[in-house]
Amino acid sequence: MNRTGLYIALALFAVVGVTFGLYPELDLKLAALFYDAASKTFPIKEGALAMFARDAAMWICWAFVLPSIIALIIKLIWPNRPLLISGNTIAFLLITITLAAGILTNLTFKSHWGRPRPVTVTEFSGPWQFKPWWDPSGQCGRNCSFFSGEGATAFWTFAPAALTPPAWRPLAYAGAFVFGALTSGLRMAFGGHFFTDVAIAGLVSFLVIWLVHGWIYRWPATRKSDAEVDAALTRFAWPGYRWRQKWRGRDVGPAPATPETARLDV
Repeated sequence: MNRTGLYIALALFAVVGVTFGLYPELDLKLAALFYDAASKTFPIKEGALAMFARDAAMWICWAFVLPSIIALIIKLIWPNRPLLISGNTIAFLLITITLAAGILTNLTFKSHWGRPRPVTVTEFSGPWQFKPWWDPSGQCGRNCSFFSGEGATAFWTFAPAALTPPAWRPLAYAGAFVFGALTSGLRMAFGGHFFTDVAIAGLVSFLVIWLVHGWIYRWPATRKSDAEVDAALTRFAWPGYRWRQKWRGRDVGPAPATPETARLDV
């Protein structure tokens, strides 16, 4: 997660955005590779194996983040216990997947950017007019094409890749890229997204990961130790824990003071 990766992502963003902005028909040509004019459908989407691969890709992504979710839940229920996983790891994975695969996709763009999906445009026997990636004025009302939520989730695997040991990191990054590209290609083959939907989804995910990684790990002004994260969660969850213990007839008192909580009070 160095500046070279950021410059490459920004350059790709500019190339994809400008090229497909000036020549939006390229999106239609790429989508047409998966369309069967005789049956007027995207035939791959009917295959059971393809559907399983689509679901499995999302299962794999959530498998990476599930241990962090479990560790956080346990900590919130029993704040007197230390975190089972590094606090920074939990924060990094949960924040990035929430932003990239949730807020920026489903709650923001896909709900307010009316670009129709390939399967719904007139060029592929659908009812609506095609729109380039930059035009939000399409006829789609909700769960629209731009940008791809599943593409963003698949490329989110750059986040766990960034936490691998340095010797394995290039291979992990390559694996995340291949996984994201294959998953995104499958979404195109289903007629669910145009190329720009999945390409920009991947770039947005990478940029989110790069920024959050800097905030948590690289920038001294915002960096916190695992102990500080643990202490902050203890303080946050302690009132509820204390109330539950009082209800059971045992007062555990205020949150325990530690050097980390003292630093957070400053």
